[in-house]
Amino acid sequence: MKNIKSSCLVLFLGLTLLWLLADDVLTRDYEFFALRGSLVNLTGILAMGAMSFGLLLIIRWPAMESLLGGLDKNYRLHKWLGIGALVLSIAHWLWAKGPKWMVGWGWLERPVRKAGGAAAGSEPSAVVAFLRSQRGLAEELGEWAFYAAVLLIVLALLKRFPYRWFFKTHRLLAIVYLVLVFHSVVLMKTAYWSSPLGPLMAALMLGGTVAACISLLRRVGHARRAVGVIESLEHHEGNRVLGVGIRLQDRWPGHEAGQFAFVTFDHAEGPHPFTISSAWHDDGQLLFNIKGIGDYTRTLPQTLGIGDMVTVEGPYGRFDFGGEQNAQVWIGGGIGITPFIARMQALAQHPDGHSVDLFYCTSEPDEAFIARLRGLSERAGVRLHVLVSARDGRLTVERLCQEVPAWQSASFWFCGPAGFGQALREGLVARGLDSADFHQELFDMR
Repeated sequence: MKNIKSSCLVLFLGLTLLWLLADDVLTRDYEFFALRGSLVNLTGILAMGAMSFGLLLIIRWPAMESLLGGLDKNYRLHKWLGIGALVLSIAHWLWAKGPKWMVGWGWLERPVRKAGGAAAGSEPSAVVAFLRSQRGLAEELGEWAFYAAVLLIVLALLKRFPYRWFFKTHRLLAIVYLVLVFHSVVLMKTAYWSSPLGPLMAALMLGGTVAACISLLRRVGHARRAVGVIESLEHHEGNRVLGVGIRLQDRWPGHEAGQFAFVTFDHAEGPHPFTISSAWHDDGQLLFNIKGIGDYTRTLPQTLGIGDMVTVEGPYGRFDFGGEQNAQVWIGGGIGITPFIARMQALAQHPDGHSVDLFYCTSEPDEAFIARLRGLSERAGVRLHVLVSARDGRLTVERLCQEVPAWQSASFWFCGPAGFGQALREGLVARGLDSADFHQELFDMR
């Protein structure tokens, strides 16, 4: 989370400071419509900066994943940049439209237009003249693109909007973005282009344009895709988990325990992210444990069959169980147990000397599933603590510290409901744990 906040701060603060260097808002006398023009420019620059950076994140660039600490962090930042772009776009629109409305209502007096737009005795370059000739078109297209962007971003934020439709409609934002690039290039003040702000905005919009084209051509993650076939299905009805065994037919670079992949069972539905529940043994086999918690995943036990072809893209993620501490505490909430299953499989083959306590917290126990966990934990040398909420209550910080007396010298690895993880993180940090020692998978792509 720290890297996410820092990235937002650097982007918005950096663009604002460069805008202040390029604009004369601090040196000229106050005049409402002049101030309004400056704020229209500022909100537009910040909104385009957020959209451009957000689009750069969707191409799943490995360097950005490493910088932020995992693709899950990329998508969390992408979400907050989208919200920021939405708010800033609305502010941009209000600053552009509001004063015009107030003039019409008689609340403001229309400003007197100054004759000529260029400095005395100078003629604009051919490029500047062309951009000025496109202002009317750019304003009209920008307004309609704004309405489309608001609608598409709001739909993306609505959890009840079906994922299969989100997957299709969200790509349309790339088209909207390209229209807004034209709007921004034409309408940005000429003086800005010759300041440090100009090259930065050009670089951001160029990168965003490339990312938008990659998205529209459906090439995101193309080099990391592999085709496979379903060779086993096991449904644990007690906890609504479906085990899907896949044998890959293409090259796979291998993966580390804790990583995830995008799996496409149905091209109409699109790819869904699932944590890989098996260690890599260079045999082309992957296992995914998928819980039926949504409209789509609940239908998988009935719709999937042995021999079905699937596409797997990955691996992604930095939930890698690293760190200098000799002791680790793992906490899996519900289906959040999956990365720990993969890690125990790896430890069963290659122990790493860590002392590990695993807490599996579930409200839907499946005895066969738990029995397998116990057997795997014994082979991996992991102390397993199973907490069934109806029987044992909720895992609290107090209980966690009692069960693991040496918790202060351990690193914590959490995968499960976000609110549950946040409560544990805050409680442990309040007791003296370094927040950097609490690792949480932000497994939410919307």
